[in-house]
Formats: sequence, C-alpha cells, structure tokens
Amino acid sequence: MIVITNPSSVKNEISIIDSLFEEGLSLLHIRKPDFSEVQTAKFIHQIKQKYRRNLVLHNHHEIAADFGINRIHFSETERKKRIDFSGLSGFVLSTSTHSIQDFNALENIFEYAFLSPVFTSISKENYAPKTELFENLAKRENFNTNLVALGGIHSDNIEKSLQNGFDDVALLGTIWNSPNSIKNFKLCQKIVLSLSA
Repeated sequence: MIVITNPSSVKNEISIIDSLFEEGLSLLHIRKPDFSEVQTAKFIHQIKQKYRRNLVLHNHHEIAADFGINRIHFSETERKKRIDFSGLSGFVLSTSTHSIQDFNALENIFEYAFLSPVFTSISKENYAPKTELFENLAKRENFNTNLVALGGIHSDNIEKSLQNGFDDVALLGTIWNSPNSIKNFKLCQKIVLSLSA
C-alpha cells in the first residue's frame, strides 16, 4: 500500500508521515508540484533519515541521490516527453497512467504504475473515471509492471480494487482529508493485509 502526500502543506504533516511509517507504511510518494527544489529539500530533511529509503520523489529528481532516495516517479506528461531513461539505472522507477492502453504500452523499466482515477476522487473536485476501469482491466497485457489503483481509494473499495485486477492501491484523500489520518491508514492497511494473507 502506497501513500501520496497532499499536494499542498497539511497541518502536522511531518508528524503524520513519521507515524505512518511507524505503523508500517512501505512507500511514501512526495508529490509537491508547487515546491521549489529548496522547499522539497527542506521537506525531505524533516523526515526521519531511517525512512528516506521508503520515499519516492515526483519532482526535482536531481536531488534524490543527495538524500539517499533511490525511487523516482514520472507523471504521464514527463514520461511521454522523456526519450532516454538509460541514465537512471540506479533508480527504481514508477509512473502514472490514465488508461489501460497507456499502461499496456509502458516499457518494462517501471516497477509499478498508477492507473487513475479508479473511483471519484476524494481530494480533487470533478475528477471521476470516464470509463468503467474494471471492465477495461480485462484488456491488461502488461504483467511486467505492477498496476496500482489510485483515485477515490478508501476502506470501502480496497477489496473491490484488489480482487478485480489491481496489484496494489495508493491512498491520498482518504489520508489527508480525514480528521484521523492514522486510524484511516490502519483500517486500510488491515484490509490489504487480510487480502494478501
């Protein structure tokens, strides 16, 4: 199970992040699109060093190595612009897709890819699936890349996602728009663990 940071700052964010890791979070995607390189570095600096290997950087990839981060993420736009990924052999790569066709067309260099939105988004207004993604999952041809459900994921639909073709889930709104982020995380985690047992 993956958690993505809220795009903008959240009250007690670093404290919540540390608690998520203490509860067993395996990967945190740092997605702060409006942060400068300096702001991103300051943000990472506040996260306990022992968790840095569990961080995935969406922006300012050039500072990843400075923090011992070996995972970087490419948005769909960035991925389609970039021609050469050969200089990134030391990194674990992930990316975002918005259709099963785009997911199937991915090169084998990505460990996993988000496919979104699966459900109506919790954090983005008017962001809902345009097609029935669960029907389209039958057209999956790419089994080299793990398929991660993103968009509107919460405790009531994790089971549906994982039992209908997704390999993993990513949480955003259900964590950061909740009055009790840690309680929500633990509930989702319990469901994921029960399905993989």
